[in-house]
Amino acid sequence: MALEIAPGKAKVGWIGTGVMGCSMCGHLIDAGYSATVYNRTPAKCAPLVQKGAAEAAGPKQVAEASDVIFTIVGYPKDVREVILGNDGVLAGAKPGSIIVDMTTSEPKLAEEIFLAARAKGVHAIDAPVSGGDVGAKEARLSIMIGGETEAVDTVRPLFELMGKTIVHQGPAGAGQHTKMVNQILISTNMIGVCEALLYGYKAGLNLETVLRSVGSGAAGSWSLNNLGPRIITGNFDPGFFVEHFIKDMGIALAESRRLGLSMPGLALAEQLYQAVAAQGYARNGTHALMLALAKLSNIDWTARG
Repeated sequence: MALEIAPGKAKVGWIGTGVMGCSMCGHLIDAGYSATVYNRTPAKCAPLVQKGAAEAAGPKQVAEASDVIFTIVGYPKDVREVILGNDGVLAGAKPGSIIVDMTTSEPKLAEEIFLAARAKGVHAIDAPVSGGDVGAKEARLSIMIGGETEAVDTVRPLFELMGKTIVHQGPAGAGQHTKMVNQILISTNMIGVCEALLYGYKAGLNLETVLRSVGSGAAGSWSLNNLGPRIITGNFDPGFFVEHFIKDMGIALAESRRLGLSMPGLALAEQLYQAVAAQGYARNGTHALMLALAKLSNIDWTARG
């Protein structure tokens, strides 16, 4: 592949500068890459513009100015509009350029984008991530990749600036399928984290010392050790929005039905998170599940003494 990925050689485009995208793009700029950015809410581009990024009027304009175009937006419908729409990335992408969608989205949409891009001589990769806002800030995300080997290897230097675990899972759509595995694991694990801390609180334990005992043993998990302290202090700011997690579980459930799988644990988690959203916490972090579970036991978690 003729495209050379190096500062001063390859121009980067970035669409979606929210909780995670802003940090991820920031790492590329810090490494010396020139970037053109776009967000539907222009104010969210400000930190990157201050670092030297150029702000574009839309996705098509980002693609016209870039060799590698990253997208990390909210929902599959947003991915479709941003990449395949009339003013989308593919409308402005040059032959030989590479589109990298890092949104958690539908595997079949990733395959559709791959085929539409290939028809225009453009490469497309699906590369959803795990690690939340902390992983994005500290450049230690897990990146799950689907696409052609040559394109993935070409973009790898950019992935290495954003993540620590970078695995090519297979052809188009394989990255998204792997992210579904990730979300299924998190969904039921979060129930366990919240119920365990709820039990510890009701039993009168000091939850900080409880975390020290259980966090490093067999019960330890990323969610327990990273989100447990936030739950204890009542900090439910989003590393990842509840409403986006509900979207992900919906995709996983739909894919499970297509594969003929019974997924009772995932279905329970999805319903509990629907309750979280109904109680007004859709824009809080996924650990806000604690607020809904506590309410079932008539405990006001944020007001506890």
